Amino acid sequence: MAKQKTRPGSGSVPILLSSIDGDTKRQDCKAIAAMMALATKVEPKLGASMVGYGERHFKYASGREVDTFIVGFAPRKSNIALYLTCDLDQHAALLAKLGKHKRGMGCLYINKLSDVDVGVLTEMIAASVAQAK
Repeated sequence: MAKQKTRPGSGSVPILLSSIDGDTKRQDCKAIAAMMALATKVEPKLGASMVGYGERHFKYASGREVDTFIVGFAPRKSNIALYLTCDLDQHAALLAKLGKHKRGMGCLYINKLSDVDVGVLTEMIAASVAQAK
């Protein structure tokens, strides 16, 4: 079985953030890190090439259980993946106002922060944190 990518690990978040290629993506990731830190009020932890905030134990309907972050993000080569624990379908109105993005299973993909409404993104992060509590 593949190792879970969204669980807390060890490593330096500042080193990861400073090593991101491209000034825009690096600055965007630092801004997203600040948004998530403000929403969760916890220090970030490094996972498998991702930054996560808070801890959550989750049990799927199948019975599978995982320990994961409440929210997190990962700088990818072509975009930034945002991992939110909220049910994105419940936030259709916010998604409609968010701006340019793509959806995955429980995550959002954005190319750059200037493509989205930062206020709406902040609201979605806060909703995700609230739903996880």
